[in-house]
Amino acid sequence: MERVEDNFDLIDNLGLKPFRERFPWFGGDLQTLRDTFVKDYLPEEKAKAIEILVPETPSGLAGAGKLLAFLDLPDGKNDIRGLVLMLHGLGGSSRRRGLRRMSVAFLSSGFAVLRLNLRGADPGRKLAGGTYAAQCNSDLFPVINRARNLCKILSNNCLANKIPLPLYGVGISLGGTILLNASLDKSLLDINDRPLLDGLVCISSPLDLEECSASIERDRNRLYQNWILQRLLRQTLEDPFESNQKEKQILFNLKSKKRNFIKNIRQFDSLITAPRWGYENVESYYNLASPINKIIDNLNLLPSTLLVQAVDDPWVPFKTFEKLRNQISKTKYKRKIHFVLSNKGGHNGFHGQEGCWGDSLIDKWLLSL
Repeated sequence: MERVEDNFDLIDNLGLKPFRERFPWFGGDLQTLRDTFVKDYLPEEKAKAIEILVPETPSGLAGAGKLLAFLDLPDGKNDIRGLVLMLHGLGGSSRRRGLRRMSVAFLSSGFAVLRLNLRGADPGRKLAGGTYAAQCNSDLFPVINRARNLCKILSNNCLANKIPLPLYGVGISLGGTILLNASLDKSLLDINDRPLLDGLVCISSPLDLEECSASIERDRNRLYQNWILQRLLRQTLEDPFESNQKEKQILFNLKSKKRNFIKNIRQFDSLITAPRWGYENVESYYNLASPINKIIDNLNLLPSTLLVQAVDDPWVPFKTFEKLRNQISKTKYKRKIHFVLSNKGGHNGFHGQEGCWGDSLIDKWLLSL
């Protein structure tokens, strides 16, 4: 395949070279799996645990509870550059290795970091019932409010800051989809009609859920799907809160070791995710929770945004990314929404010759804001 052109001007302005794989992580699959195989050195966690109250889900099937987040502060910094809210991907958590390594890069540049565990994710599983979805805005709204309050508190503690710190959002995989959906929700704008965030980054994030569901169900992705599905099923079975009668039967079948009762992620979304979040069916969920279906008509709601994708991503097809890039290039927002499409990198991999290129790209882009 011929090399797909990156946003060379943006990359060059950030002082980076186009992405190049490093030995032995050649190809999309090894790039994707590298963080599963390799334990990078990471400093000891010193994060402060923060619990954030969230309401019941729109369906009412999961009641009010709390989400658990971890606040990391840069060492020896009197002047914090901003607060980065980080969201993990499907089946992940705030403690996933790649997410933590990226947060260390932000801390080294003087950002504070708030790593959120979405509803049902470890280690906050016991604090709220239910599980998260690609569009869970009712959970994100109190999180954003709490993060904005933290920006004010941290600003008051900084010697040079006279105004609240900026709030940036960074979402890995489905975490980026969730942040995009929240940012595109007009009801979440503040009283000054400013965007929900001051900057947004989505890396390897699904824009079309139907397309991604079909992609992950391909025979070549069977191991990936089984791995993700087992994590989702475990989160669901560990739910300590009461379920309705229909869901009780589903959970009974799962607990009875009938693991083939749910064979793929689409079935999981049909039986668990869609009804828990008030969608009529999985088709409705995939349609309404896919950012591609609403982003063009609501570009004014977005802050400066960076979208990063690899052509050889085995999970998320890049064609929708290209389609969106071409559409936005014809609008007045083409300098506001930045696209970086690399021929290599896998799914949130980008392990290059000088460390993780993806971490450096996002860190330098946030610094440029």
